[in-house]
Amino acid sequence: MTVSFDHREPGTSEDAWEDAAPWRTAPEMALDMERLIVLAAHPDDETLGAGGLIAMAAARGIPVTVVVMTDGESSHPDSSRPHDMRRERRQEVLDAVADLAPQAAIDLPAFPDGGLREAAPAVRRHAQNLLSNTEGTVTVVAVPWWGDGHRDHRVLGEIARRLRPAGAQIIGYPIWLWHWGDPASTDTDGWCALRLDEAAAAAKARAMRRHVSQIEPLSDRPGDEAIIHGEMLRHFERGFEVFIQPEPVPTFDAAWFEERYARRSDPWGVDSRWYERRKRDVIAACLPRPRYGHVLELGCGTGAFTQILADRAEDVVAVDASAHALVRARDRLAGVSHVRWQQVDLLADWPGGCFDLVVLSEVAYYWSASDLDAVLSRIDGSLDADGELVACHWRHPIPGAPQSGDAVHDAIRAQANLSPSVRHREEDFILEVFARPDRLQSVAARTGVGP
Repeated sequence: MTVSFDHREPGTSEDAWEDAAPWRTAPEMALDMERLIVLAAHPDDETLGAGGLIAMAAARGIPVTVVVMTDGESSHPDSSRPHDMRRERRQEVLDAVADLAPQAAIDLPAFPDGGLREAAPAVRRHAQNLLSNTEGTVTVVAVPWWGDGHRDHRVLGEIARRLRPAGAQIIGYPIWLWHWGDPASTDTDGWCALRLDEAAAAAKARAMRRHVSQIEPLSDRPGDEAIIHGEMLRHFERGFEVFIQPEPVPTFDAAWFEERYARRSDPWGVDSRWYERRKRDVIAACLPRPRYGHVLELGCGTGAFTQILADRAEDVVAVDASAHALVRARDRLAGVSHVRWQQVDLLADWPGGCFDLVVLSEVAYYWSASDLDAVLSRIDGSLDADGELVACHWRHPIPGAPQSGDAVHDAIRAQANLSPSVRHREEDFILEVFARPDRLQSVAARTGVGP
């Protein structure tokens, strides 16, 4: 979900939420767990979204672990006042968790605030290590809701729910939804509510007051305003907390692609369909240069487009997650020595090298938004200063796919280091070529044609 909001705006009032009360029909959340793990993107997320849950679980003797992925050091980017925000917010979260659950284990790995997308592979490994021993236990893992609108919240929530640890139930806690959401049209599928007892509500109230840097201005100077203003704070003074259970996440992993290629030699008809053959020709025609030095093709499949690239490049690295697909690709280009084949799961590994063209075609909609963000960050690191990215994706719905082709291209266009130089959009597919903003140049200008 892509949501734009400003924390400085009044936002949706708590009175509007209380009048609509979309949680009224939500089932009661049971505290029948043996272990609680709360993942937070920033200090205060754990208190605002799940402070009551932490307090009630701890009071029942349930072991609690709180993991705050960043130190929240970027909360006041426009402040002109020298301030050690990292140290202050770390102390605030330690004090808050002590109010909620004095015996809780706390982990503060200090990933960059606002940078969980770029650090997604490391964040995923850290979360996977934390959740690796949940099998055989009844563990609840509370994470920022993946639809919350804040980038760090979305990335961390999606990472956790896609890990699907054995023995664990993933639930999401919304925070910014209460600020930007429309109470009358909010989808409540998967909601459950935890009614806080008096002790838990009091502990949460004390813990919220610990986050002074967020609920009070740093000073009276511009840029030092409170991040969580009074009306926003009212959303978390309720006598209950809302949690959202995720829908099942389809598994489009390396094994899924391998099984498709094992059953059929050409599962997507890239060789038999005129649509596919024409699309390859359109992509080739949209490439701004006649030849390239080093090309990286992500998800090469059986090598149909690799064959075109081989005629226009000095060196091609073609990667795919499926061994079956790569066998057929090698057979197709047998004897072509300047094409190198690699079996790579792009969500777990990445081919080395620096390239002046990266090809991303008909694969990115199988990735979650956070996984796509991580791949785009790696593409950015693999492109040379004058490099180009060509992306092409089907625009119609794909059953079970986490994203649409249009959403994929929206995400690419949102990258600060890439700007579109070519755009071709049909009813069936979208094709774009991207370059560094300071290297954009038309084909005519590049080749000396025109005034």
